[in-house]
Amino acid sequence: MSKLARLFANRRTVLRAVIGGTLSLPAAASFQPAVAAPAKRTIVLVHGAWHGAWCYQRVADLLAAQGHKVYAPTLTGLADRSHLMSPDITLQTHVDDVVNLMKWEDLDDILLCGHSYGGAVISGVAEAMAPKIRSIVFLDAFMPETGERIVDLSPASRDNVLDSQAKGATSLPAPPARVFAVNEKDRATVDAKCTPQPIRTFTEGLTITGARERMKTKVYVRGEQYARDAFDASYEKAKNDPSWKAYKLACGHDVMLDMPDRVAEILLEAAAV
Repeated sequence: MSKLARLFANRRTVLRAVIGGTLSLPAAASFQPAVAAPAKRTIVLVHGAWHGAWCYQRVADLLAAQGHKVYAPTLTGLADRSHLMSPDITLQTHVDDVVNLMKWEDLDDILLCGHSYGGAVISGVAEAMAPKIRSIVFLDAFMPETGERIVDLSPASRDNVLDSQAKGATSLPAPPARVFAVNEKDRATVDAKCTPQPIRTFTEGLTITGARERMKTKVYVRGEQYARDAFDASYEKAKNDPSWKAYKLACGHDVMLDMPDRVAEILLEAAAV
């Protein structure tokens, strides 16, 4: 069986080697982390809106090459699971995707990472699975409070999203990659791979009691070339809180594509604590 066939044999994909695709990958063997994390750490990577597991392939390969077990689930209704698009998909659906991955794969002592919208997902996962999570990392990500919706944290697009929902839309088309300041080399691939986002994931919130704040290790990473007030506020809050580590990277919003080596290094530093 080919690597690609083995890779997609289970939708809860364990990324241990090379993920097939059209993104140009750096050689994992050349990656030398500044901090060596303990062997066989379990890392769960949650993608953001319109994306899928594919966006983490560079980072996942680098982490797997260092001996870690890496999971990057695609959330319901997106990417390779876009055939499951439904008006019933909510933010809670995506929280359940990750929670069930952890339960069925018997994962423990986890480093949990979420990008962009994935920050809302992992905030919900932390509420449900706190004893199983060792570290939490937000990559240019939302950190909603109780009842706060993605549309509430995105005032520029709020009215458009709510109007679309009122007119019966069940999903939102992906903006072009240039909007997120994705590097020019990857823009065509990102545009080709992004799929519509289930609309209710943006218009419904969660109950947040602060479980993410109680994690042993907490990290916020900001891609400074992408303008977003909510992310700036979360970065500043983390930077000024001694219980958090905060990083600012000179790249666009898709930090895992623009700077995979640095993102992998930050994750390994978090895993080593």
